Amino acid sequence: MNEISHEAVDRGGMPSVLRRFSRHRVATERCELCNAALAQLHPHLLKPEKRRIVCACEACTLLFCGRPGASYLRIPRRIQLLSNLQMSPMQWDALMVPINLAFFYRDSTADRTIAMYPSPAGATESLLSLESWEEIRTQDPVLQTMEADVEALLVNRVSANPEYFLAPIDECFRLVGILRMNWKGLSGGTEVWGHIQGFFNDLRLRSSQPATRGEVMHA
Repeated sequence: MNEISHEAVDRGGMPSVLRRFSRHRVATERCELCNAALAQLHPHLLKPEKRRIVCACEACTLLFCGRPGASYLRIPRRIQLLSNLQMSPMQWDALMVPINLAFFYRDSTADRTIAMYPSPAGATESLLSLESWEEIRTQDPVLQTMEADVEALLVNRVSANPEYFLAPIDECFRLVGILRMNWKGLSGGTEVWGHIQGFFNDLRLRSSQPATRGEVMHA
């Protein structure tokens, strides 16, 4: 997976990582820090100040993460369906997200919570009412354990029964890539919504399984 930055996505560009999130792999993937060949199951790391995600081998993960002043954070694999979280239409409207898909995470560099939503141009930042967010965050104890930068509240209110997940940040950008690559015309077309439904079906299934320690399986 190549590096990804919010800045590149917000400008409407199409980082190669988004293309690679939404297609089958044909070549051996390599560590983006040392160029070693990677197993299909491998860690993802985040560089917080640039909001960049990279694929890494275990050796580089040990070298660049987990110590004071480390350059990267290891993205955890915890996925949890927050069955008890309730969000009223009024609360959702107060978050000022224009569509019914979004993710919220704490940016430690900016020292604030960021709200992003997928769009045909990539990931787009939305205005966020901090008071509304704090009200929602205090409703579910799991949200208070969210790791800054690398975990997010992922919201799916497209269907009749809204769903809320605690998810790794790279999964949120996988959703961005799926929408970006499959959107057609003004409404997106039926195909893109089928892909999005498949993404959440997969996430729901994985939320019931034990989390692995920071590894990602690529299809």
